[in-house]
Amino acid sequence: MQGVTVIDHPLVQHKLTIMRDKRTSTAGFRRLLREIATLLCYEVTRDLELSDVEIETPLETMMAPTLHGKKLVFASVLRAGNGLLEGMLDLVPAARVAHVGLYRDPKTLTAVEYYFKAPEDIGDRLTIVVDPMLATANSAVAAVERLKERGAKDLRFVCLLAAPEGIERFRGEFPDVPIYTAAIDRQLNEKGYIVPGLGDAGDRMYGTK
Repeated sequence: MQGVTVIDHPLVQHKLTIMRDKRTSTAGFRRLLREIATLLCYEVTRDLELSDVEIETPLETMMAPTLHGKKLVFASVLRAGNGLLEGMLDLVPAARVAHVGLYRDPKTLTAVEYYFKAPEDIGDRLTIVVDPMLATANSAVAAVERLKERGAKDLRFVCLLAAPEGIERFRGEFPDVPIYTAAIDRQLNEKGYIVPGLGDAGDRMYGTK
């Protein structure tokens, strides 16, 4: 699919399979989500711009590459996005963080905002939006709309699983925002859940129902 990158690294796929298994404990799911987030972050930041700076090693002075410009913003779609956020911050601890609090209305499946906080200079930074599931895309679309209103210009969306319906909706709204995912599953069910999926990521991460 145009604008969609499936990260099929063997370690990503192995960890995702364990996460899908309903026998995986809350602690195990949470740990795996953090680990897989680091691997996803590695891929989504592969093309970051570098510039050379002069440093002094123990042996001599040299020009060496470093990240160019301001560091990243990770935008977590609460609450499940925090599971991905933690793993990404392990890799890029200097990143700024935005939080977009949304919940899905159980009857209409629309996204309802209850919290928003983002860095003032978000427009000068690459913003990576993280949410484990791209299902109906209602939450993802609402989050990106809100971040763009705040000034974000350069965005990428990262998830564990995506449904074809969610990809179509998201790309229709934001053809300028690429999607990175570990897998594209078959479809949504009548309740708007991805199947075969892995259940509700937030519930499995926090042990709630």
